[in-house]
Amino acid sequence: MEKPPIAKSKGDVAREVGRAIVSLVPAAGGPLQVAFENLFTSPLEKRKQAWLEQLAEVLTEVEQRVENLTPEKLASNEVFVTVVMQASQVALRNHQKTKLDALRNAVLNAALSSAPEEDEQLTFLRLIDQLAPWHLRVLAVLDNPELWMRQHEIQNPGWSMGGVSTVLEHCIPELHGQREVYDQIVRDLQADGLMGQGQFLHMTMTGGGMMESRTAGRGKRFIQFISSPQ
Repeated sequence: MEKPPIAKSKGDVAREVGRAIVSLVPAAGGPLQVAFENLFTSPLEKRKQAWLEQLAEVLTEVEQRVENLTPEKLASNEVFVTVVMQASQVALRNHQKTKLDALRNAVLNAALSSAPEEDEQLTFLRLIDQLAPWHLRVLAVLDNPELWMRQHEIQNPGWSMGGVSTVLEHCIPELHGQREVYDQIVRDLQADGLMGQGQFLHMTMTGGGMMESRTAGRGKRFIQFISSPQ
């Protein structure tokens, strides 16, 4: 008798489904393809393999979170497949951990019932691609400065008066004295509808006002989409 087939683990199935979806991402073409492949095939393959491992973990986590929702069922969900394809293209173009973590969480949240509408999911993926890691950090800080300080073990000075810029520089020391940089970051976030409008960064206000959330409703939904679900 022939040897019986070896049973596949859930992780194996998840990895195969993720690989099948990523394989749909179109490859580079044109006259520069040969030179491109000679220079970048190895780094790109490493990125693709690392992303496939992330997808396998996500699909396994989905199985644990949602009863009877298997990787096979997800593979037949057109919206989810579109999100994975878009996220995969963005992942291969980026190396920053902040953005890759955001993409991983976006794919996970796309599989859950709390996912935003399809068009908003695709818009959020575009924003992950376009925004720099500093944009994502500034958005998270100004959404809830007190929570950010607790999560990152940063002392809360308990200001009695000051400006939001003081809070931002305290939470992200790399931005200390970089007013032009973070002013532009906030303008970018406002232009994308993620941050509330107005010139609030350098206004003197009470300590309570300094700690208020500055994100718009869309910004809060974006943060939820790119964060690990509770």
